[in-house]
Amino acid sequence: MELTDAAGRNLPSPCVVVLVGPGAAGKSTWAAERFPAELVVSSDRLRALVGAGEDDLAASAGAFAVLEEVVRQRIGRRLTTVIDTLGLDRERRLGWLALAREDGLPCVAVAFDTPAAECRRRNRAREKRIPADVLSAQLKTWNAVKKLLPDEGFDEVLRAATEVRVVPEAFVQADAAARRQVESPQGLRFGLQLSSYTHKAGRTTTAEWIKQVATRAEAVGFDAVYVMDHFRQIPQLGRAWEDFLESWTTLAYLAACTEKVKLGTLVSGITYRNVAHLGKIAATLDVLSGGRAVCGVGLAWFEAEHKAYGWDFPSVSDRYAVLEDALHLLPALWGPGSKPFHGKAVDVPDTTCYPRPLQEHLPILVGGSGRRTLRLAARYADAANVFGDVAQVKQRAEYLHDQAVRRDRAPITLTHLSTTLIGTDRQQVDALVNRLRPRHQDPARYAAAVNAGTIGDQVGRFRELAEAGVAEVMISLPDLDDDLTPLDTAGEVVQAFR
Repeated sequence: MELTDAAGRNLPSPCVVVLVGPGAAGKSTWAAERFPAELVVSSDRLRALVGAGEDDLAASAGAFAVLEEVVRQRIGRRLTTVIDTLGLDRERRLGWLALAREDGLPCVAVAFDTPAAECRRRNRAREKRIPADVLSAQLKTWNAVKKLLPDEGFDEVLRAATEVRVVPEAFVQADAAARRQVESPQGLRFGLQLSSYTHKAGRTTTAEWIKQVATRAEAVGFDAVYVMDHFRQIPQLGRAWEDFLESWTTLAYLAACTEKVKLGTLVSGITYRNVAHLGKIAATLDVLSGGRAVCGVGLAWFEAEHKAYGWDFPSVSDRYAVLEDALHLLPALWGPGSKPFHGKAVDVPDTTCYPRPLQEHLPILVGGSGRRTLRLAARYADAANVFGDVAQVKQRAEYLHDQAVRRDRAPITLTHLSTTLIGTDRQQVDALVNRLRPRHQDPARYAAAVNAGTIGDQVGRFRELAEAGVAEVMISLPDLDDDLTPLDTAGEVVQAFR
């Protein structure tokens, strides 16, 4: 393996970064400029902890004993760890690499090949210098180590000149993808998903707040606004007693507040309403919105919500039967005539539904990533909404294509839903993560869960999803409250695909 000399590298979080080079080569400065202090395990700082100060060489053995334990604990907890020592001891380096491998973490080395004369000059400028003979020995050892590093098994050996960032896995290839979007732009539709209504001003201003959100989203370029179809907040996002609006009522209100955006649910649980009633609701929204409705449907999963409202929660197989019937019944309701419908689980004696939707074909979107759900979507729906990373999306796109070909149908539209936290730069991303994350959650894990990244990161991520076959991305903004600035920031991402 050759040493990598590149303008920049995005490293996946979590990872292990081993700094290697002689004293005064610039390792501690390099680490401090690129990583939060809590990620850096420094032998000098630990020498000060167990001894009389960072220059207390007599405390070195104790400092390294503590360092080894700290590194072991951090890697065992799958936390990004930057090891700031000389790194010249091969046995130690390989030991850290082995720990990373045991816990499945990427491990890179950063080589500080600072010229010997520059190391000596920096050392002379220090208030407390490394003894000249000690530094000379380190420089000599480094000349041997730098030849060994490329073949020691690190995932990559980077030069210190390489700009390094540790990012959620979703953004590791984002820089290259963002460049592709600049060089050969690709179109992508964007939808805003509203999943929370607990803004700071409270429920007396909820109507005005949600109006402002929708109109600002429309103004910055979003193509659609979607809402979750639940009757109380889901446990993944909040508490049951938080304010939560009914979906289709909310969409009807937004139809009067907006002019262009599509309006739909992500997605309506098939158990929540009589299916014919759902069809009537969607048709009404389409008429009142001027032909902008999208009918999202899904299997329904939130059993506690069913129990709270006194609804039956059928078995998975029974719910699939209702979902399949709904995919037949809804188009029948929206078409001419009033023929009866007799399905496996749904029976409707009269499919009269007037006024019919304004759209000649009101689109049906099926939410879910399981193969059984995708088969139904490929056979009967217009779009399938999935979760997952780029690799998973590619697999689901291929599966949908194969299912469509097997049934002699055109491939359906693939859409993708994710929580998306966007900052204007690295510093704002870090600040947002630290402000929004749950108190006891590791910042890196929260950042990965909400896809926290800069505008450029997000452009790259969405370009990769577009290349995987996604035609529309729906994003939920976790920092959207009374301040609507996050919509403006998201709008910069949207405009990169126009």
